[in-house]
Amino acid sequence: MKRIASTIVKLGLVQTSAAAHPDVNLKQTLALAERAAKAGAKIICTQELFRSQYFCQSEDHKNFRLAEKIPGPTTDAFCRLAKKHKVVIIASLFEKRASGIYHNTAVIIDADGSLLGSYRKMHIPDDPLFYEKFYFTLGDLGFKAWQTKYAKIGVLICWDQWYPEAARLTAMQGAEILFYPTAIGWHPGEKKKYGLKQHSAWETIQRSHAIANGCYVAVANRIGHEILDGVGGDGIEFWGQSFVAGTSGEIIAKAGSAKAEILIVPVDLANVDTTRTHWPFLRDRRIDAYGNLTQRFVD
Repeated sequence: MKRIASTIVKLGLVQTSAAAHPDVNLKQTLALAERAAKAGAKIICTQELFRSQYFCQSEDHKNFRLAEKIPGPTTDAFCRLAKKHKVVIIASLFEKRASGIYHNTAVIIDADGSLLGSYRKMHIPDDPLFYEKFYFTLGDLGFKAWQTKYAKIGVLICWDQWYPEAARLTAMQGAEILFYPTAIGWHPGEKKKYGLKQHSAWETIQRSHAIANGCYVAVANRIGHEILDGVGGDGIEFWGQSFVAGTSGEIIAKAGSAKAEILIVPVDLANVDTTRTHWPFLRDRRIDAYGNLTQRFVD
């Protein structure tokens, strides 16, 4: 689809809690995405794995039933919505690729309702209550940027947001905006001691991607305190605070930590060219000296 000429684009980030039933979450997210479109958003991003509660709090084979094919019913619904409102949509799904092969995947849908492609989460965590390696196969589609009607965008997912290599390789393909569908929060027992430090680190690393690459960063995180049936314990308290950072890393807009919100944020894509020209980090990279980046560790 041909890109429009305007450099001003409104982003829409959907931040909400998740119910126990996937169909309820799908209906809710579709409704919120439609509200974002009616409010003027042209590129809309869901939070990570919006169709379910965050099931990776335990290792349970029953949870594989939550996965779906791509394309499938959920992508079909979002394609219809994208075409109806002429909006770009990034939707995060639990993909069943084949028996025994599952991915944490984001689909990119253009404003004509066409499915542009998918990104499969490349970095898979394995931490207490974040047992993603049990469920997700490592992404194998690489880092990509897609030319949509309104902007050239890159998509990464949650744990990817801690890795400067992922942001850089995506930005190097011309991405003007990096989107991060996310599901991150506090262990309630650690919040008092570590909560502020953890959230600050999360926000800072992503703002640094905007600075280092001269692009916008848009992060859609979920809210809610999820204690799953059959898992118990203290659960996870998702901290919300979805945000958009500008090309110099400044926070342009930020959601709260406790309520469902649709964050509508206008951005000027002309700032990408201006920032990259005045802070020419891409120009000055010493690509002749970076060979060791392909090694795990340099002894």
